[in-house]
Amino acid sequence: MQRNTPALPEYEVYALRYATMQRRGPENFILGGDEHDGVVNMDFFIWVIRDGDQVILVDTGFGERGSTARGRPLECCPIAALRQLDIDPDQIRDVILTHLHWDHAGNLDKLPNATFHLQDAEAAFATGRCMCQPILRRAFAVEDVCDFVRRVYDDRVVFHEGDDTFAPGIELLLIGGHTRGLQAVRVHTARGWVILASDAAHYYDNVTRRLPFPVVVDVAAMLAGHARLLKLADSPDHFVPGHDPQVLERYPRVAGTKAAIAVLHEAPTS
Repeated sequence: MQRNTPALPEYEVYALRYATMQRRGPENFILGGDEHDGVVNMDFFIWVIRDGDQVILVDTGFGERGSTARGRPLECCPIAALRQLDIDPDQIRDVILTHLHWDHAGNLDKLPNATFHLQDAEAAFATGRCMCQPILRRAFAVEDVCDFVRRVYDDRVVFHEGDDTFAPGIELLLIGGHTRGLQAVRVHTARGWVILASDAAHYYDNVTRRLPFPVVVDVAAMLAGHARLLKLADSPDHFVPGHDPQVLERYPRVAGTKAAIAVLHEAPTS
């Protein structure tokens, strides 16, 4: 007797840009890239996964504290900008933190009712002996890490050990490379499985040119992560890097919003 497998939800997925900066193209590759790469933008995103009233936030960006400390101007507060998608931050119950770098794990105080999901390996990395090394801790902000630890003590953190099914149609993938416990997110949409790579790959070119981004703990793991995530995406057009301005150029935009928001559950237009 054949059993019918329940259909997976088809989630909406959005990339919301809250900041941008310019950097030299060769700075985006571990071997320096091509000296003719010139100046390129680095965009800063948070991601939204939605199915009706169910909203899952992926990363929380940085706020005024991080902006001031790092000299990175904000275009908008990423959490407040969720209202442009008719999302009340107070109603968000689950946040997936891909890792604890300063530009992905700030603003936790602006989500008073959320539970935060992180890999065991990332918490150990961000609070353990590796942080005795200035080169390894430079992309972490101690106050953001302390804010996260406070949520642990408030029983508002769920730890994951390796790959995990977060919900039907949403998978957590332990990748590492960029940090010890970086996780990517695989989401089922109407157009198939979309990979939110976060900082597993900052730019499309990191993957296509096989040159990792230079903020990296384990180069071999980062390169293996590129290959694995491409395999798990339904096509290369289903792979979304973490900081590439091409995301906003390739995908349709949400109309009528002040923030630039790409619609990732629809096919790229270019």
